[in-house]
Amino acid sequence: MNLENYVVVSGMSGVHEVVTSRSNGLVVKEIDTGKSIFCSVRKHQFTPLSTVGIYTLEDTEDLVAVFTKMLEVKEKTPPVSPSAPKHEIEEYFEQILPDYDEDKVFVSDMKKVIKWFNFLNERNLLAIDENSGEEEE
Repeated sequence: MNLENYVVVSGMSGVHEVVTSRSNGLVVKEIDTGKSIFCSVRKHQFTPLSTVGIYTLEDTEDLVAVFTKMLEVKEKTPPVSPSAPKHEIEEYFEQILPDYDEDKVFVSDMKKVIKWFNFLNERNLLAIDENSGEEEE
């Protein structure tokens, strides 16, 4: 699973694919429409998914590892809705990442992870790498 080219842009819904970077912003592609848009650093903040980590009691867990675990248990334990009650989201997240740091990982963070996972998974952009160097699309 390779999240290198995916970014979340503030003020825009969903996950976008990076086309190219410029000194004053990024050109991103909407995954559903394929339309490219320039996003200025003056108006937007960017969160590359490859840099996101979830705090655990000992260290942090990369988002790739969390998504991999979510894919592995998807059949038995499908992701809860991001609009589910707080306790349901926490119970689901505890099954995925049992040692997450409850003081640093908020329900809003869990909702974002679930939304990103659902967005990418619905579009078949997540796949567990059998050969560690090849991305499956």
